[in-house]
Amino acid sequence: MSDDNLKRKITLPGLRRLSRLFQYLKPYKWTYGLGLLFLFGSSATSLLFPKLLGELVEYGNSGKLGAEINRLALILVLVLVAQSLFSYFRIYLFVQVAERALADLRRHTFNHLIRLPMKFFQQRRVGELNSRISSDITLLQDALTSTLAEFIRQIIIISGGIVLMAVTSVKLTLFMLAVVPGVFLLVGFFGRYIRKLSKKAQAQVADSNTIVEETLQGVQSVKTFTNEFFEMKRYRDITEDIAQTGIKNGRVRGAFSSFVILGIFGTMVAVIWKGAALLSSGEITTGELFSFVIYTVFIGGTIGGLADVFAKVQKFIGATEDLFDIFGETPEPVEEVREIPASGHLRGHIRLNEVSFAYPSRTDVNVIDRISAEIRPGSLVALVGPSGAGKSTLVNLLLRLYNPVSGHILFDGQEAEKIPLSVLRAQMAVVPQDIFLFGGSIRENIAYGRLDASAEMVEEAARRANAWEFISKFPQGPDTLVGERGTQLSGGQRQRIAIARAVLKDPRILILDEATSSLDSESERLVQDALEKLMEGRTSIVIAHRLSTIRKADLILVMDQGRIVEKGTHEELLRSADGLYRGLSELQYKS
Repeated sequence: MSDDNLKRKITLPGLRRLSRLFQYLKPYKWTYGLGLLFLFGSSATSLLFPKLLGELVEYGNSGKLGAEINRLALILVLVLVAQSLFSYFRIYLFVQVAERALADLRRHTFNHLIRLPMKFFQQRRVGELNSRISSDITLLQDALTSTLAEFIRQIIIISGGIVLMAVTSVKLTLFMLAVVPGVFLLVGFFGRYIRKLSKKAQAQVADSNTIVEETLQGVQSVKTFTNEFFEMKRYRDITEDIAQTGIKNGRVRGAFSSFVILGIFGTMVAVIWKGAALLSSGEITTGELFSFVIYTVFIGGTIGGLADVFAKVQKFIGATEDLFDIFGETPEPVEEVREIPASGHLRGHIRLNEVSFAYPSRTDVNVIDRISAEIRPGSLVALVGPSGAGKSTLVNLLLRLYNPVSGHILFDGQEAEKIPLSVLRAQMAVVPQDIFLFGGSIRENIAYGRLDASAEMVEEAARRANAWEFISKFPQGPDTLVGERGTQLSGGQRQRIAIARAVLKDPRILILDEATSSLDSESERLVQDALEKLMEGRTSIVIAHRLSTIRKADLILVMDQGRIVEKGTHEELLRSADGLYRGLSELQYKS
C-alpha cells in the first residue's frame, strides 16, 4: 500500500467520524452558534489590548494631554469588562451544549450497544465496552466544553494578530513569520506521534477496566482459588504499562513544548532586535514597536499553548474513532412491544429444516450440523446428550440470538426471519441453569418478566414457582435486595425467582435448561410440580441432564456432536440396545 493510500485510509474515516460526532450538536446549533459569537468577541477584544496599549505608550511618549490618556485608559477598562462578559457567556453556552449533546451521545451509545447481536459481545469484553461509554465520552466532554473552543480561539488570535501586525509593520511581520513554518511543521510531526500514544493509552485503560470488572464480578472464584496475588500482578502489569505510555507521552510533549518555547523566545529576541533597528531608522514608532512586541508575545504564547491543545485534540479524535467503531456494528431489528397483534400470536409449532450453525470465531466447526425436527404445539420436548452436543446452541437459534448459517427455522409454518424479532422473543421465556439476577429487589427481578405487573401478580407468580414461602420469611419480603448478581440468595432461591419471572411472562414457548438442578429434593418436587402446571397448554423445550426429569416428555431428541442421533419417547429410546440414550440412562442409574 502506498503512503498516500495509507494516509487516506487513516485520515478520511477519522474526518467522517468527527462529522458524525458534530451531528449531536445539531439540535443545539443556535446555542452553539451564539457561543461561537461570544468566542469571536472574546478573541477580538483580546487582540485590541496590544493595539490600545501601544497607543497609550505613544500618547505618553508624545506628551499628549492627561485627558487623552485617561480616555484611552477608560476604553481599555471597557474592553476588559467586555472580554470578561464574552468569556463568561462563551463558557456557559459551550458547557450547556456539550452536556446536552453528550447526554444524547451516551444514550445513543447505550441504546446501540444493547441492540447489538450476541456475536458482537462474544468478541468484546464488558470492561472494554464500559470504558468506551465512560472514559472515551469523558474525553469528548472535555473536548467539546473547552478544547475545541480553545483551539478556535487560538487560531483566531494567531491569524488576527498576524493581520494587525502586518498593518503595524509589514517588514517586521515578514521577519517574524520566517520562523513560523518551522514551528507548525514541528506541531504536525509531534502531533501525529502524540495521537498514536494517546490511542495506545486509551486501549490500555480499557484493558485495565476489564481486569477490574472481571475480577470483582468473579471475586468468589478469585478467593476460592487463592488467586488474589495473581490478579494483583495482572493489574500491576497493566497499570505499569499505562504509566510507561503516559511517561513516554509526557516526554514527547515536554520535548515539543521545549522546542516551541525555544522558537517563541528566539523569535521575540529577533523581533526586538529587528524592531530596534527599524525604530532607530524612523520606520516605526515606539508605540508601534511596543504593540508589535506584545502581539509577538500573544502569538508566541498561543502557539506554545497549541502543544497541549493539539495533544488533547488528538486524544479526542482517538476517542471518537474507538467509539464510532462500535456504531459501525449492525444492530438487531428490535422494537418495543406493548401488545402483540392477533396476527403475530404463536401457537407453538416449530420446524427445523436442515439447520446448521457455526460460531463466527470458529467458522470451520459446525456446532449444529444439518438438524431437522418438528415440535408440535403444546408438546414437551427434551434435548439430551453429552456436554458440547449443541443443546444450548440449538435453543439460542430458536431465540434468534444467532441465525443459522444454512437451513430454515419455522414457527407456525412461517420463516423465523419474517417474524419481527421482538414479537418472537416476547412469546418465549427461558429459565437457564446459570441464573442472572439484577442487583435490585426480589420484586424487581420477578417483575422483569412483565414490567407492568402489579404486586398481586408478582406474588402469584412467586407462589406458583414455590418461591413465596422463602420470600415471605425475609424481613422486607419481596423488597429484599438480592445483591450483585443475586449473591445474597442461595442457588435454589435464585432459580425459583427465575422460574417465577418466566411464570409472570406467561410465554407461548417455554425453554428450561435443567431448571431444577440447584434445588434440594423437597424444593425440586415442589418446583417440578409448578413447572408441570406452567407447561400445560404451551410448547416446552427442556435441556435435560438428569434423565429422570423427562420421562413424561412427548418427544426426546438425543444430540451428539451437533446432530440428532436418536428421537422418540423415553420408553422407545430405552428399547434400543446400543443407543446413546440408553447408555446415558444406565450410566446415571449406576452412579
